[in-house]
Amino acid sequence: MTEPQKPLVRQELDRPSAGPGEALLEVVGCGLCHTDIGFWEGGVRTRHPLPLALGHEISARVVETGEGAEDWQGKEVVVPAVLPCGECELCQNGRENACQHQSMPGNDFHGGFASHLVVPVKWLVDAGRLPVGIDLAEVSVLADAVTTPYQAMKRAQVQNGDAVILIGAGGIGSFGVQIASAFGAKVIAVDIQDSRLERAAAFGADGVVNTQGMDLKTARGAVRDTCRQVGFPKVGLKVLEMSGTPAGQSLAWSLLSPAGIVGIVGFCMDRVPVRLSNLMAFDAEAFGNWGCSPRLYGPALDLVRQGKVQLTPFIKRFPMDAINQVFEEVRAHQITERPVLLP
Repeated sequence: MTEPQKPLVRQELDRPSAGPGEALLEVVGCGLCHTDIGFWEGGVRTRHPLPLALGHEISARVVETGEGAEDWQGKEVVVPAVLPCGECELCQNGRENACQHQSMPGNDFHGGFASHLVVPVKWLVDAGRLPVGIDLAEVSVLADAVTTPYQAMKRAQVQNGDAVILIGAGGIGSFGVQIASAFGAKVIAVDIQDSRLERAAAFGADGVVNTQGMDLKTARGAVRDTCRQVGFPKVGLKVLEMSGTPAGQSLAWSLLSPAGIVGIVGFCMDRVPVRLSNLMAFDAEAFGNWGCSPRLYGPALDLVRQGKVQLTPFIKRFPMDAINQVFEEVRAHQITERPVLLP
C-alpha cells in the first residue's frame, strides 16, 4: 500500500534476516480482514509509514531463525494478529490484547500480503498436527476471524445452556456461531444476507433472522419473535455484535436484557446513540473485544483440530496477484467468505 485508495503495487524488497529471538517466515496464506480495508480506505491509519505490506491473518513456515529461536526452525505456524510486549502491567495481569506496547503485522511492520516477514518467536503458535482435509493456508484465519470471536465468547462466559444472539454472520460471525455452539450454547444468528444465514443454520445456529431493510424497532421485534420460537429466556441474554455496522450495534444494545451482556466485537467509525442507563436499570454488563490474547490461540485451534469449528466452507482462496480485485469485491459485498490470499 503506497497511499490510501490507490491500487496496491507489487514491490521487490531485500529479503529480511532473523535477529535474536526472531524467525524469518515464508508466508503460506494471509486472510483479508475488514481492518485491512479500513487501512486502505484511509479511515484508519497504519502506525507504520507507507509504503507498507498489509495483512495480519498469517500462516507460514519458519525458514530461518535467529539466536535463541532455533527450536522453531521448519515449523508450521500462525502469527497472532496482536503481539503484546509481555512485560507491562496489562500483560502481567492477563490482558495482553490491551497492551499499549503491542505490535500488529500489516500495521506496525510489514505484514502477510508478502512472501516473507520477520517476527519474534515469543508468541508464535505451532500449527502442526492438522487433521486430514485442513491445510496450513486456511488456518491463517485463526489469527483473527477465529480467535477474536473465541475470546469474545470467553469474555462473555458463554457456557452450556446459554442463550446467545450473534449479530453479523460474516467473516468473524460465521466462526462465532460455531464457537458458541461448541461451548454448548443455543445461538440465534442475525444478518442481512440469506446466504450467510443459511450457512450459519447449517453450522450451529438454532435460529436465524434476516433484518435487511428493517428499522430498529422492526428488527428488534423480529429477533425477539425468533427468541420465543427457539425457547430463549427473557433474561440473561448474551448479545455479541460482530457486524461492525451502526445498525448492528444499535440492535445489539436494544436487545440488552436484565442480567444480560452485550459484547462489541465489530468496529465502525460511526457514532451510535444508546441509553447507557439500561446497564444500570437491567444490572447488565457491556464489554469491548480487541483481537485475542495469544494464550487463547491454542484452545481455539483445538476446536478446529476436533472438527467443532469448520474452516473450509467459510473461506475462499485467491492468488496474491488478484489482491486489488479481491479488495474491490469485498468492498462491494460480492465475496461472502473470508478471502485467503496465497503468495
